[in-house]
Amino acid sequence: MRPYILAETNWKALQETRFDLAILPWGATEAHNYHLPYGTDNYEADALAAAAAAHAWEAGGRVVVLPTIPFGVNTGQADIYLDMNLNPTTQLAILDDVAATLSRHGIQKLVVFNSHGGNNFKALLRELGLRYPELFVCMTNWFRAMDREAYWEAAGDHADEAETSLMLHLRPDLVLPRETWGDGASRKFRIEGLNQGWAWAERKWSEVSADTGVGDPSAASAEKGARFFRDVSRKIGAFLLELSRSDPADMYG
Repeated sequence: MRPYILAETNWKALQETRFDLAILPWGATEAHNYHLPYGTDNYEADALAAAAAAHAWEAGGRVVVLPTIPFGVNTGQADIYLDMNLNPTTQLAILDDVAATLSRHGIQKLVVFNSHGGNNFKALLRELGLRYPELFVCMTNWFRAMDREAYWEAAGDHADEAETSLMLHLRPDLVLPRETWGDGASRKFRIEGLNQGWAWAERKWSEVSADTGVGDPSAASAEKGARFFRDVSRKIGAFLLELSRSDPADMYG
């Protein structure tokens, strides 16, 4: 039993344990090229949130990891078979219920541990903060926490070298043989502003990628995945420890 994982701890242990910070991993269920499982984002969320929380817990942080929400926003993948979608309004309803529970039990801090690029929690957390002023809420994107060029050779953002390496490290039993991997080739918008980031439109995934991947996974390895997993979990663990120890009434220097 890991005492900082809510799903593994028990009522007996919780008679004497109190937490300062709750971590809500949030993933997605969707196609990841031909070779990775639909639950890739959730496996990553489970493992990384637990590892980061372990670093914080062992250093004295009173953190607890809630069960992962397995469905994310997939409005741009509505025509891809069994890609599961939660609308942002549904996400807000879930967050509202979670925040109400935490507030009722005296936990003052919540981190939404995002593991899916289609999830965009900023506007939702603004609304949540207005509803629960006593609760400090923030989010993390683990896939943006490190310098990408220090770990990966190829660009990408879905079922690419990074995610394939992580899954080769975490769940190699669920990764199909290399000969099945798609090349992750993708198409860009014809309108240049939409490619530069200052203008935005949702990508229609079936028109962007033939294999649902974005980014060449061919250079992936379990060794690369293990190195990244170690480094990113330590970095986020340090953040969780600092946040756990912080005073929500004194967050600015």
